[in-house]
Amino acid sequence: MPMRDQIMEVYLDACRMEIEALKPGNVHRFADGHRMTAQQFLESAEVTARPISDPASPIGRRILDAVVATRAAVGTNTNLGILLLCAPLAKAAETDSSELRERLSHVLETMDRADARDVFSAIALANPGGLGTAENDVARPPEVPLLVAMRQAADRDMIARQYVTGFSDIFSGGLSSYANAMDGREQGMWPSVLVYLHFLSSFPDSHVARKHGLEIAEAVRAEAQEVRSNIIDKNGEFTRQETLMEFDRRLKARDINPGTSADLTVATLFAAKLNFILHNRRVNG
Repeated sequence: MPMRDQIMEVYLDACRMEIEALKPGNVHRFADGHRMTAQQFLESAEVTARPISDPASPIGRRILDAVVATRAAVGTNTNLGILLLCAPLAKAAETDSSELRERLSHVLETMDRADARDVFSAIALANPGGLGTAENDVARPPEVPLLVAMRQAADRDMIARQYVTGFSDIFSGGLSSYANAMDGREQGMWPSVLVYLHFLSSFPDSHVARKHGLEIAEAVRAEAQEVRSNIIDKNGEFTRQETLMEFDRRLKARDINPGTSADLTVATLFAAKLNFILHNRRVNG
């Protein structure tokens, strides 16, 4: 199978795995929320797989084309964070068969003002909820390369932070959480759930902080830490699901959507699958 087709396939797999997982506060197959449905997320994945994996396009253009496709398909912003994280990973994977993290660092360092222009246009078009004054600068043409722009936002936005740290939170905590779940023989949705709870319990969610303030985001993080411990300690499928659904209802009752944690989950699943592809390429030549 051509590399582009493999990247498209695992991108779709990652998006589907994330929406199939019961992620408290977020949209998932067990419960819609925030005026969005699980089906909209699945449709968004389908229409963005091709632009995200287009080897002829630089990162910024992939993101902009994918946002345009999403808007045309579902009419709302379902996936901006996913696209911002997955486009660099896709480009890094197609470059050669060396380590994904090593290639990603090179890809991020070589982004330019054209990438920044397209990403700013994509963000303005997606119009994500809760944007503050600094982020509204995307309405003006960028004056710096994309990595510089991300560095300016990294202290308040977890997705921008990934750009300036080489996706360190994904390659360390995210992939470690996924590996631990797989080593522990977690099945079905549970590896994805545990990755999500890792991010939600480790950092105040950026999307929650933008919309509700850092104090509430920190309170959600602390609550997620307790829920994660309960999930790890419990074995029964029904008991685990009830624990998550109770948390889900509490968050949605307050219109709290930890969207950044969900975006980081998709990127982690995507990176895990890309690593598997690249490993097979190195082994099989």
